[in-house]
Amino acid sequence: MLKNEKLAYWCVTRNDKLLLQNGELPLCLSEQLICNTTTKRIIGYFNSIPVYWLVDENGFNEADFFNLRALLGGDNALFALAGRSIQLAYMIQTQRFCCHCGHPLQLDTKVLAMHCSGCESLHYPRVSPCIIVAVRKGNHLLLAQHPRHKTGMYTVIAGFIEPGETAEQCVAREVLEETGIAVKNIRYFDSQPWAFPSNLMLGFIADYAAGEIKPDYEELTDAMWATADKLPEIAPLGTIARRLIDTTLLINDGNDQH
Repeated sequence: MLKNEKLAYWCVTRNDKLLLQNGELPLCLSEQLICNTTTKRIIGYFNSIPVYWLVDENGFNEADFFNLRALLGGDNALFALAGRSIQLAYMIQTQRFCCHCGHPLQLDTKVLAMHCSGCESLHYPRVSPCIIVAVRKGNHLLLAQHPRHKTGMYTVIAGFIEPGETAEQCVAREVLEETGIAVKNIRYFDSQPWAFPSNLMLGFIADYAAGEIKPDYEELTDAMWATADKLPEIAPLGTIARRLIDTTLLINDGNDQH
């Protein structure tokens, strides 16, 4: 029986995907992996077990790699670490040259950043902040359907924060632009790193203030007011969108004034 101190979780990435074995990250000794582990980098710990990241070129079949979404519904902390590995792989792919002097960048040997041999500058992973918001109207919740969701899934409103904009201003702007609804009483809920490819989702709850639903059909396929007893297909478990939906419908007792 293997001792825990010798085990490690392995985030092996290739083409924005993760190596999964039986639907989970490999938990094993490095010797049990068939890929070269000499370039491994530690990216955190889960239950006191180290979590390593490495980029695999050809050790495994392409069919062994899966989208990060395959880990949704599992432990949030391990999902976040797996997402970190995807973001780091994305950093290597997209931050290849120094923006100061133009020299090629390489992964630094000490920190999780790209190092320029020309001017010695460090370039850390780029993270894009965005908001995601549940809008309440009495016992109703504002849901939207996006063209990219081919299954017809509905979710809450989300969008990227613009330069010079607060997160709360972004909430109000995105909801108004995409649905025609004005909101008030915007308050922070929670956050989630979202490695698709490198976002930080800042979750909020807001109350309806005014307006009728008028979807922006360049952004949405549909928008609707939904209730807990009459929901369409919604965002999957493990997402901050689902937590917003579940929490908002649970805490709303239906006695709010419209």
